[in-house]
Formats: sequence, structure tokens, C-alpha cells
Amino acid sequence: MKRTTLRRAGLSVAAVTLLTGVTACGDSGGSDGGGSGVFGKGGDGSPRLSPLAALRTAEKSTDGADSAKVESSTTMGSVMSMTANGALGWGDGLTGTLTITYTGGTMADTMRQMGTTSMEARYLPDAYYARMGDTFARQAGGKHWIKYAYDDLESLGGSSGAYLKDQMQNTTPNQSVKLLLASGDVREVGAEKVRGQRTTHYSGTVDVADLAEKNSSLSQSQLDDLKKTLEQAGVTTETVDIWVDNRDLLVKKVEKGETTAGAYAQTAYYTDYGTKVSAEVPPAGDTADFSTLLKQQQRGAGSGS
Repeated sequence: MKRTTLRRAGLSVAAVTLLTGVTACGDSGGSDGGGSGVFGKGGDGSPRLSPLAALRTAEKSTDGADSAKVESSTTMGSVMSMTANGALGWGDGLTGTLTITYTGGTMADTMRQMGTTSMEARYLPDAYYARMGDTFARQAGGKHWIKYAYDDLESLGGSSGAYLKDQMQNTTPNQSVKLLLASGDVREVGAEKVRGQRTTHYSGTVDVADLAEKNSSLSQSQLDDLKKTLEQAGVTTETVDIWVDNRDLLVKKVEKGETTAGAYAQTAYYTDYGTKVSAEVPPAGDTADFSTLLKQQQRGAGSGS
């Protein structure tokens, strides 16, 4: 690959990984859920939480757990299929490290041309770092890491960049619970086992067009942000399934929908809540700044190189 083409491809792959490695189409605004009737009757006649009330409890418990190990798989049309494994913390901004492996699609092809199909992603409260491998480094001044400062994303991406910055700084496993609450369409599927663990399965469908009408408990700005994100991705409807354990913690989630890039699906498992999480800033001498690389790329395009 030409130097500018390879560097541009590396920037593109790392940018897409920035969000999809952590979550699919989650929202970053808070939600208390809607609906009436907090309690129903269990099969033995004892009081039990309604689906909405149970999800509100799960949202708060998961948010308060501060960290977890994450194992996920994501597909998006012919663009990519990928896995992510590692640990994330969210007690004081998003932190953690994931190993991202591209297993199919055009992005896997691009990564193979750069000599690897895996990359390390480090999330820190103010920036995201992607390690791109030796082939990319030879075309980027010997630097293996790309730094994406969230403030740069906001300034470079306008309103969408501002939303991405906010989402990256607030992304936690409970975002899927919030999205399900925001749908206004929640049902309890029933008791199921996830990897041998007893859980309760909940399901719902998010209809972007009806979102505001279905759930009045979200603020208008939260609804606008959520709808904007889904619409920008070409999402009109999305199904969300989550599994919650007896500690009210999310242990599995599945999101499916259609985007402008094709059908997508993400399945994630969360374990070891409260696990110790660490993510170090890569060496400055081995790190290239995204905004600098982007300017170099634009100058190269302007000169026809």
C-alpha cells in the first residue's frame, strides 16, 4: 500500500474501533425509565419487581460496580466482524484495555495489509489509544500508537464529535439497560442460564421514530441525542436483549439492528465486577496524535501525493 493510503486506512480502522469495541448503539444520557406499576405478583404470590422497576435496579447496580471484564463480538454488514476482550472501569471516567481482533470483512482485509488483524486499545478518561503494529509504524514515523484525544474528536467532528466524546467518557455496560428503558417497550422473557449462571432475560425494541412518544421520562435533550446517534448510523429499529443475575448485575447483552453499513449485531458478556483495571498512557515517543496525522493526510491529499 502507498504510505498515505496505509496511514489513512489505519486512522479509519482505529476510529471505527474507538466506539464499536466498547458498545454498539448505546445512549449516554441517564434514564429513570417509564411506565407504571412497580410491583407485580410472582408465581408464588409474593411481590416482585415489574420489568421496568427491575431494569432500573439493574442499571443502578451495574453502574455502581465500577468495573468488569468484557468479552464481546460484533458484526456490521460486510464491513467487519470483530471480537474484543479485556477489562473496563467506569468509576472515574472510562479506563481499561481491550484486545481487538478483526475476524472478517473489509476491515480485516485492511488490517492484514498492515501486517496484523489484532490491535490493543487503551481507554483513559481523556483519550483513547490504538496500537497499530509494525507495518503502520514504518509509515508513521516509527510510531505504533495513535492517540485520539476526546477534545479533538469534539472539535473535529462538530456535533457528532461532541456526542462521540460524551459517549466515550460515559460508556458503561449499563448503557444497554438505559437503552432498553428508553424504548418504552420492555418485557420479561423469563429465567435462563448464561454460562451456567441463573439470570433473568429481558427484551425490547427501540423504534427511533416513536422514541419520544413511548418514553416521557427522558429529557428532551437526552431523547434528541439518542435519536441523533441512531439516525446518523442509519438505525430505525433496534432490538435489545439483556440478562441480569441475582445481584442485579448485567451479565450478557445482545443488540441487533440495521445501519447504513448493513445489518449489525453485538453480543457482550460481563464478568468479575469490581475487578482491578489499569491502563497506562503509551510512551510519548511511540505515539502519534490523531489530529496531527489527519492534517498530514489532508495536506498530502491537497498536494496530490
